[in-house]
Amino acid sequence: MLDAYGHVSARDDEHPEHFLLARHMAPGIVTRDDIITFDLDGKALDANGRKLYSELWIHAAAYAARPEVGGVVHSHSHAVIPYGVTGTELRPICHVASFLGDGVALFDTQEVAGDTDLLIRTMELGRALAEKQGKNPVALMRGHGSVVVGESLREAVYRAIYTEVNARLQLQAMQMGKPITYLTPGEVRLRAADRDPTYRRAWEFWVAQAGA
Repeated sequence: MLDAYGHVSARDDEHPEHFLLARHMAPGIVTRDDIITFDLDGKALDANGRKLYSELWIHAAAYAARPEVGGVVHSHSHAVIPYGVTGTELRPICHVASFLGDGVALFDTQEVAGDTDLLIRTMELGRALAEKQGKNPVALMRGHGSVVVGESLREAVYRAIYTEVNARLQLQAMQMGKPITYLTPGEVRLRAADRDPTYRRAWEFWVAQAGA
């Protein structure tokens, strides 16, 4: 889901007015030494000359707008991008993506700033994105990708991965040409009660896969 592009951040557990994000690099090769601390205005506190992501404002604005957010994933998920440009609503089709039933926002830089390179290069655009996302766990970015948040880093990663999975499954179901049965609001609520053990089990598996 993350190739050479995209980035993942976490709120600092000890200093919630700060968040942690890597320097400008491919996310798959980040190590502990690459992590930089930022304040909620997007100011790097210990960059020491290291190049920063041009879209760090996605993270700064999300944490500033939503105190409950503990993790943010921005990706260029290939399966998700079509839902941001076709008007097709991304809805939960499988139980592991039930959180999509809480809402999926659609952000378009064109509506805020006209023609741009589609990147969130300023805090102003970051705030506009965060405002559009509201309390939704997922925001699609037209022609760009998505932003997924969670109360923890683990929850944000879980949601990002299964947003991608659900997008692929929903497309497959639509190609069958039959009416799709999506999760009901009641099923979404009941699934939310099982999130902690689910995330822990998935996280342990992904850590093992990463060779950690």
